[in-house]
Amino acid sequence: MIKTKNKKDNIRKKHRGIRKKISGTSECPRLAVHKSGKHIYAQIIDDTKGLTLAAASTVSLKSEKIADTEAAKKVGEELAKAAKKAKVKDVVFDRGGFVYHGKIAALADAAREGGLNF
Repeated sequence: MIKTKNKKDNIRKKHRGIRKKISGTSECPRLAVHKSGKHIYAQIIDDTKGLTLAAASTVSLKSEKIADTEAAKKVGEELAKAAKKAKVKDVVFDRGGFVYHGKIAALADAAREGGLNF
């Protein structure tokens, strides 16, 4: 893989490769994760209809601890609750080009504990 000038470009390039391989359907929507310097965001998306079925973020939680692993766990739990309301059980995980470690893994584990299957 050819490295680009900065970290954001590398993440975007990885995400494009991931998105070529996976997409969300009505039966199994996509759980997309994005993290910025301050916040972490997660959405459950039906790509065939172009709809966001459920979403959660540290912005909506208004947590004091911004974008650490504890906040990521809370986002995962809230997303699982919102998914239950939307009657979604199975999802495809889209890590958004980020390494599956730390905050991303914490969010995924909390979502699994909340009842999502992926």
